[in-house]
Amino acid sequence: MLAGRRYKLALTPEQAESTETIGNICRSVWNTALEQRRAYRGRGAWINYNEQARQLADAKTEHDWLKTAPSHVLQQTLMDLDRACREHGTFRVKWRSGRRWSPSFRFPAGKQITVERLGRKWGRAKLPKLGWVRFRWSRPLGGTVRSATVSRDGAHWYVSFLAEDGATTPEQHAAPHSAVGVDRGVAAAVATSNGDLLDREFRTSGEANRYRRLQRKLARQKRGSANRKKTLAAMRRIKRRETDRRDDFCAKTAHQLATCNALVVIEDLRTKNMTRSVKGTTEEPGRNVRQKAGLNRAILDKGWHKLQLAVENVARCTGTQLVKIPAAYTSQTCSVCRAVAPESRESQARFRCTWCGHAEHADVNAAKNILAAGRAVTACGDLAAGRSVKQEPAEGREVTPHQPALELVGIPRL
Repeated sequence: MLAGRRYKLALTPEQAESTETIGNICRSVWNTALEQRRAYRGRGAWINYNEQARQLADAKTEHDWLKTAPSHVLQQTLMDLDRACREHGTFRVKWRSGRRWSPSFRFPAGKQITVERLGRKWGRAKLPKLGWVRFRWSRPLGGTVRSATVSRDGAHWYVSFLAEDGATTPEQHAAPHSAVGVDRGVAAAVATSNGDLLDREFRTSGEANRYRRLQRKLARQKRGSANRKKTLAAMRRIKRRETDRRDDFCAKTAHQLATCNALVVIEDLRTKNMTRSVKGTTEEPGRNVRQKAGLNRAILDKGWHKLQLAVENVARCTGTQLVKIPAAYTSQTCSVCRAVAPESRESQARFRCTWCGHAEHADVNAAKNILAAGRAVTACGDLAAGRSVKQEPAEGREVTPHQPALELVGIPRL
């Protein structure tokens, strides 16, 4: 099984300058190759990786600055671009800006990488063109190195090793009959069908006030000035701490869910589409723009997509089955009588059924509905997230007046 290991680098000034140069060269190769692909597509033609790799080899004989970067690193950049263009489309792939893009490049040849441990806290790795680089040994490598990625995050450089640890996914979970439904919200980041509400504060009130003051200070400063760069660095430090806390919360929550449950059911949410801006044009301005922007920030702040990726990652090691079900009406359905009524959702945190009077936390009620729908999917053997989870009602069963609406939205009756 392939696993990632990320360590903080301790580069010398010469190595830091070399990594910055290699990153800029990879960015130039990416932008030039993307421009070439767009020009070809504009004429109705197509250029693939093999042709661009051949042209890159010819360009290195004319431009000596391309020789500063390892050949296989530049080839890997072209391979990444080729994959991005095939998956997303040539005109949807973004340029890499010199101001906004953080330098990153990959050494794909694991046989050319040597990793040694120097002591309890330090290790070193031998990378092509960079030599021996020291890094903070924060966790065991635990396998054979397949590739290494060097990237900059803020003011620090990191190396990520892709290692083959020899582990395999278990055929059966340690608790094969356990299951949990997970509802992701904005009031509480995670609500489970067991009644647990999991959340934490990713940014303190003091950090929020400081970040707001830095934003106002940044608005008064001149672009390109040294003071503006200092202000941006201070803002990035606050954001970095916030991101680290969010990653830590998602990793711990995913480990708890996947370790204790053989079946984890979540909603199939398109987070990227849900957080899209609603700004309109001058002729048709968007509606409730400020409210939608606040909702987008709340969704992104809770890390919905990061949690899903973390659960998928841990599930490889525990044998947990992750099922995604449609999100329609899960927050408006009573988990007891299965009635669907928008009026039952009294507030963000309060649910009271208008039919049977059942009352509990709204997110916990939604998590129970998610679990019921996930069990119906596994019982039918239909694990495709995009397919219907409808079940036909049993023959001869009487249907109450409020239950047909539930059959229309595809949530089975228990």
